[in-house]
Amino acid sequence: MKPLIACLFASAALLAQTSPQPAAPKPGQPAQAAPPAASLLTLPPNTLVATIDGQKVLAGDIQVILRALAPAQQEASLKNPRAFLEQLGLMRRLAAMAEKTGLDKTSPLKEQLAYNRTLALAQAQLQANEEEFSVSADDVQKFYESNKDAFTSVRLKVIYIPFSLSSQEKSSGSDKKPLSESEAKAKAEKLYAQFQAGADFVKLAKENSGDPASASKDGDFGTIRRSDRIPEEVKQVVFALKTGEVSRPVRQPNGFYIFRAEEAGVEPLDKVRSQIIEQLKTSHMTEWVQATQKSVEIKIEDPAALAPPALAAPK
Repeated sequence: MKPLIACLFASAALLAQTSPQPAAPKPGQPAQAAPPAASLLTLPPNTLVATIDGQKVLAGDIQVILRALAPAQQEASLKNPRAFLEQLGLMRRLAAMAEKTGLDKTSPLKEQLAYNRTLALAQAQLQANEEEFSVSADDVQKFYESNKDAFTSVRLKVIYIPFSLSSQEKSSGSDKKPLSESEAKAKAEKLYAQFQAGADFVKLAKENSGDPASASKDGDFGTIRRSDRIPEEVKQVVFALKTGEVSRPVRQPNGFYIFRAEEAGVEPLDKVRSQIIEQLKTSHMTEWVQATQKSVEIKIEDPAALAPPALAAPK
């Protein structure tokens, strides 16, 4: 069975989708513009929207609920605000009836309500701690200076010459026999020599690279950082390049790569400032949560209760 609230809001969505549309104007009659409808999400929070069973409902009350809904449910509720308010009123009436009959004091609802309250409070405390933690300009500068390797990047172009260790394989999408490792190496060395002699790298990439995706983009390989997960031998080669320099062929299990550094260096602080702030906040929150968790005192009163369930005997 679906949770009650989900069912109710599903009904609200259905009402919004099936609500009657304004009648079309009769021939010769000017079309009437639809009255402007202020979105419940953009109203000032203290705006009195409705009174339900004698209780005032402010826009701020509704906004909290709407922002907690899934996007599709939120959109449906905003399309038909009255249907949404009717469903909200129904939920409030049912909740009041449940409290009046003492259902909130019986299991398992009592425990569910207690857990939901604990969860909401825990999330609120996490958010409050995150908002209270501030990152100073000195913190950002210090982190940047101490971790420049993480912000060292190089934008690359590439020529890729694949090879196959099996003579039986065929190149993907082609009837041509794939190059052996020695043939691929010879071809890569030849292309490197051509570039050294003044050949255009982009032209060589378009005509010779075995990677159609990068070849179609003038050999563009993208930007990589030292912190990226790439083979160490590739990392050592590309981060030794200066802007405009080309590497000798680099062997990898699937082929040889020739890289050209289009732009190499350390990204400026202004470009990575927001990233550093988020990283420092995340680090702070992780440390704070771990320290708080370690401070929790737990005494196991019944070790048997924590024993893993016995596996069923094979039939």
